Amino acid sequence: MAINPLMLLKMKNRLNIFQKDHPRVFPFFNMIKDHALEEGTVYELKVTTPDGQTYVTNIKLNENDLESIRMMMNEAE
Repeated sequence: MAINPLMLLKMKNRLNIFQKDHPRVFPFFNMIKDHALEEGTVYELKVTTPDGQTYVTNIKLNENDLESIRMMMNEAE
C-alpha cells in the first residue's frame, strides 16, 4: 500500500483544525498517556446528540491498540 503524501498533508491540516476547535483534547491525552496507556485499561466513549439521545461504548486496550495510539500520538506532535 503506497502512502499518498498529499493525503498525509490533508490529514495533518485536518488534525490542526481539530486541535484548534477542541483545545482540551490533546492536553487531556498528554495528561493520561503516562498513566492510562497500558494493556487492560478501559476507555469509555459517550456521545450525546443535540436532541439528547445518548450512545455509550467502551474498549479494553490491547497491545495492537497501544501501538496504534502511540503512532497517532507521534504524528500529532
